[in-house]
Order: sequence, then structure tokens, then C-alpha cells
Amino acid sequence: MKTARRNQYLWMGALFVFLALVPLFADNNYYITILNQMVINMIVVFGLNFITGLTGQMNLGTAGIYAIGAYTSALLSKNFGLSPWLTMIASVCAGFLLGRGLGYPSLKMKGVYLSLTTLAFSEIVRIFATNLIDITGGTQGLKSIPRFSVGWIALDTNTKYFYFILVVAIAMCLLSIRITDSKWGREFRAVKDNQDAIESLGLDIRRIKIRAFTLAAMYGAFGGALYAHFNGYITSLSFTTDLSINYVIILMVGGIGNILGNMIGSIVVTLLPELLRFLGDYYQITYCILVLASALFLPDGLISLYGKVMGVFNKRSVAEGGE
Repeated sequence: MKTARRNQYLWMGALFVFLALVPLFADNNYYITILNQMVINMIVVFGLNFITGLTGQMNLGTAGIYAIGAYTSALLSKNFGLSPWLTMIASVCAGFLLGRGLGYPSLKMKGVYLSLTTLAFSEIVRIFATNLIDITGGTQGLKSIPRFSVGWIALDTNTKYFYFILVVAIAMCLLSIRITDSKWGREFRAVKDNQDAIESLGLDIRRIKIRAFTLAAMYGAFGGALYAHFNGYITSLSFTTDLSINYVIILMVGGIGNILGNMIGSIVVTLLPELLRFLGDYYQITYCILVLASALFLPDGLISLYGKVMGVFNKRSVAEGGE
């Protein structure tokens, strides 16, 4: 078990190194933009993994959380001239409050009912963002959102911003690993496996579920803030329910409950639509067919292929050792 975990950590490190090298060989603004969105998606899915992957509670409200994180940071920096570093902290605090609020419905609802509740929350946020034109700009959006700067270094190019959020993603990945391997992570998995057993052990299931929702919301709001300052422009049209579904697809395609799977899913699902653009009108249906095929033939995600390959490799090693 320890060897398998160490191998996964090595693969995570290899993927981050690979992403860091891509701009050196593909110095194209279009590709760098995709890389930025890929890493932002990765951060958001690290958080979603706590509630949907580990705890087993379906959350379709990620778009709403993402939007609130984006608007909080954008409005504070644009209208009040605050540093994006401070507004980003404000977004994470907003995510904390949202997570606490969204966690309570999970105490009474499960399955499709919880999915509909979180989906409704996301849609309510989008409607407010569309109609509060004086504040959010509505469908016209907010423009000229300032970017981060690190000391005297202004992150004024997409490449600079990419390396900044890549470092952030590595830190968030390490934090996710730490939480997943801690007592909290074991409690999350126990809720998914057997809630009755949890209660019989005297653990507070209310606190565990709310904690998972809170972590997911903080990661999501943080990702929204990073997106707003990267894009420099946000509109309510960017935060539809399709975005929430897309994050669940990333989780499913990569491998639910696995951090390496989160990384793989973020890379594949972010790249796939771009790779299929040449199909024109058939791009969307091809994308949906591929996602459906993944769900049917790889229900445990692409990470399950890694497990099968490593299993075959280990069997061969044992057989050769026996000879």
C-alpha cells in the first residue's frame, strides 16, 4: 500500500513537472490560456473531491461557489482598489461561509434531492449575477479586473500567471493529500462507506459533512478568484449549471476520490473539447459519446488504468522473481 501511494505521489510530481515544461515548447498564447484554465480546474476539483469523491455527497453547486469567489475578488479589487491578495482571502472566507450554509441541507437530504438543492443554489447565484446589473454588470460583465503581482513582478502575461497558479496548485495538491491522509480524510471515507457505523462510534456526522462541504466551497471560491484575475473579465454567462456538471465530469473521468485522478481528469477534460474542435458541428456529440464511454467502460476513471498497469507489472515482477 505504501509503495502504491509513493508511486502515485511520483506521478503527481511528474505531471506538475510536465506542465511546467509545456510553455517552454509551446509558447503560444492560446495554449497558455488553456493551461491556465486547466490548472484552475484542477484546484477546484481538488476541493470537490472532498465532498463528492470522499464523502459521497453529490454537489452540483460548484458553479455558484466559483461565481461568488470570482465576483467577490473582482468587485473588491476593481471598486475599492484592494490588492488581489486581500480580495482572494475575502473570496476564500466567502467560500467558508457558503460551505457552512450548503452543508446543512446535506444533513437531511441525499442523492438526487441534494443534487437538486445544490443545483438550485447555483442557478440562483447566476440569476442574481445576471439581474444585479449595477453591481455585477449582468451579461455584459465586469472588465479590467487587475492581475496579481508578486513583489515587484507583475503577472502581466499569461505565461507568468500560469507559473504563479501552478505553484498555487502544487500547494493546494499537497494540502489535499495532507487532509485526505489525515483523520478528516478517514472520516470522510467512512461517511461514504457506512454512515450508521460512524454514528455507532459516537462521531458527529453533522460536523463531518459540513466540514467536507466547507473545504469544497473554499477551494471552489479560491479557484473562482484565480479565474477572475486571470481572465480580467467575468460575466454571469460564464457560470451556468453546465460548469457544475463539467466539474463532476472531470471528477468522474479522472477517478472519483483519487487526487492523481483529479489531475488526470482536469487535463483530459480541459484538453478534449479543444482537440475535437476540428469536428465542427459534431464536436459536442463526439465529446458526450466519449464521456459516456468513459462512464461505461471505466467507471472508476482513467486512474483505474494506472492500477491495472501497475498490477500487471507487479505480477510479472513476482513471476520473474520466482523463476
